[in-house]
Amino acid sequence: MTIDAVDLTADLIRCPTVTPAEAGALVLLDDLLSAAGFETVRVDRNGVPNLFARWGPKGAARTFGFNGHTDVVPVGDIAQWSVDPFGAEQHAGLLYGRGATDMKSAVAAFAAAAVDLVTETPPDGAVILAITGDEEGPGVDGTRALLDWMAHQDERMDVCLVGEPTCPETLGDMIKIGRRGSMSAWITVTGKQGHAAYPHRARNPLPAMARLMDRLAGWELDQGTAHFDPSTLAVVSIETGNAATNVIPGRCRGIINIRFNDLHSGAGLSDWLRAEAAAVADTFGVEIEFDIKVSGESFLTPPGELSTLVSRAVTAETGRLPELSTTGGTSDARFVKDHCPVVEFGLVGKTMHQVDECVPVDEIARLKAIYARILRDYFR
Repeated sequence: MTIDAVDLTADLIRCPTVTPAEAGALVLLDDLLSAAGFETVRVDRNGVPNLFARWGPKGAARTFGFNGHTDVVPVGDIAQWSVDPFGAEQHAGLLYGRGATDMKSAVAAFAAAAVDLVTETPPDGAVILAITGDEEGPGVDGTRALLDWMAHQDERMDVCLVGEPTCPETLGDMIKIGRRGSMSAWITVTGKQGHAAYPHRARNPLPAMARLMDRLAGWELDQGTAHFDPSTLAVVSIETGNAATNVIPGRCRGIINIRFNDLHSGAGLSDWLRAEAAAVADTFGVEIEFDIKVSGESFLTPPGELSTLVSRAVTAETGRLPELSTTGGTSDARFVKDHCPVVEFGLVGKTMHQVDECVPVDEIARLKAIYARILRDYFR
């Protein structure tokens, strides 16, 4: 049995799987994998669709896993699209549609590679596919739910490859071996409202917010590490909702986002934020409150057997030696890393989340070839 990854990608694109809609995508994959001898289980949680599939015995001596998602971000203004976002149209060697790059093509490629392997040259071991419908959303009941279920069922991957788009310019130029942590903080500064002509009778929260944001944004968190760029803090919002020129507002709100490397933890940075806020609050006589959300800690899969396995396959199929990187945002690898060693490799991500998202048709086939080689080499 040989599965055409391009056709499978097109079939998945035609499923309008805006998070967390399943829209037939996991049903399609379930049918395909079941027909190839995979044991499949839907692991839906709180309305989020997830699919677990394993070929080979539970507890095999060697188990290779793939992780990916079929959900996509909204299309935005459909009038800006030159094609049907869920039409899977092909023009000039490109396959168009929401999810073409991120990441239905990779799901199709690793599913096709896995089916070909187990039906043509069955390995001495097991292959697991863990596919979620909630990577672009909150991420609470997607890959986390799959990993929770796997733990309760004694299902385990020895290593895992996540199919996120990882290449900045050309297929094969980058593998992700880790990710920075990410956290956001919603800050509320409360003072006392008053007349702008009598500022001494008010406690203006805005100077306190400005001072705090300046302190935070001006602080050098670190200078980077061996595998990570320097951590960054971005001020993304300051607002009062006050349009009156003669009123000092009583409250001000702001938002920051921190992307941090392996020198930090979410807890440690939270403590630092609160200490900085306490100093500013004392200076200005205001109250400062935080609502902090850590969406993922930084992690690293040190260069070794897994990254070498993937690098060799990429080089063999593309002629390029990929860079081992930790750049970019977050992905579901931040959850998988607590289960087993994990790396990420996928397509060029230039058009992901954009209008007229598309992928070169020939690169889908090449991605399948890379995944197929990884599987063959792993079980060899």
